[in-house]
Amino acid sequence: MRAFKLVLEYDGSKYSGWQTQVNARTVQGELQRAADALFGEATDVQGSGRTDAGVHAIGQVAHVKVQSLKRDLAPGRIERELNDRLPSSIAVLSCEEAPPRFHARHDAVSRAYFYQISTRKSALSKRYVWWVKESLDIVKMQECAALIAGRHNFVCFRAVDPSKPPESTTVVVDSAEVDTDQDKVIFRIEASHFLWKMVRRLTGVLVKVGLGEVDHEQFRGLLAGRKNPQLDVAAWTAPASGLFLEHVKY
Repeated sequence: MRAFKLVLEYDGSKYSGWQTQVNARTVQGELQRAADALFGEATDVQGSGRTDAGVHAIGQVAHVKVQSLKRDLAPGRIERELNDRLPSSIAVLSCEEAPPRFHARHDAVSRAYFYQISTRKSALSKRYVWWVKESLDIVKMQECAALIAGRHNFVCFRAVDPSKPPESTTVVVDSAEVDTDQDKVIFRIEASHFLWKMVRRLTGVLVKVGLGEVDHEQFRGLLAGRKNPQLDVAAWTAPASGLFLEHVKY
């Protein structure tokens, strides 16, 4: 058994997410086809985690495992040949040989995402931002984002994933912050794992904080797992376009 660790970037706009699906185009499916063709056998391709339809990545990590190399394929050549076989919206940034037991998902310690909110209309970056037309109170957003780090019950911010068994809604967040970069407001968050749609729902509520429609205490209550019938968190889920998987730590 030979294992290779890949770092990938991709534009998720035209994909039904990372995970392979029947009758749907996915990033994992494209990588699987390219790897199978390159190595001449059915390979094991797994990612550090699933990204939803329309979500992008600049630092997704995946492993490719093969039973044996039928020809001389050094990591640099694997990187080049995979890129030759992959569509332009998916790029292998690096490839290195890994221990045979390396697993991109199980061995990951944390994952970091960022979300881009545009404060103006952009002709060139529509697929990569959420344009919020109204003025946002950045200071209030930053104050609430600072509350996210730590151990919380994120039941108010998760969507039920019908493809997975029930899971704990408690997540330990390593860091979370809101910052600005010219005409963008950027929400960054890092944690060991995330619940389905958790980051997009946190983003949506933070925007409501910036608009003055959710106050500090209401946000704190949601973080404590107290559902508020006056706050429709699900309806405020931020669109997938602005979300990026930034990096994965091992």
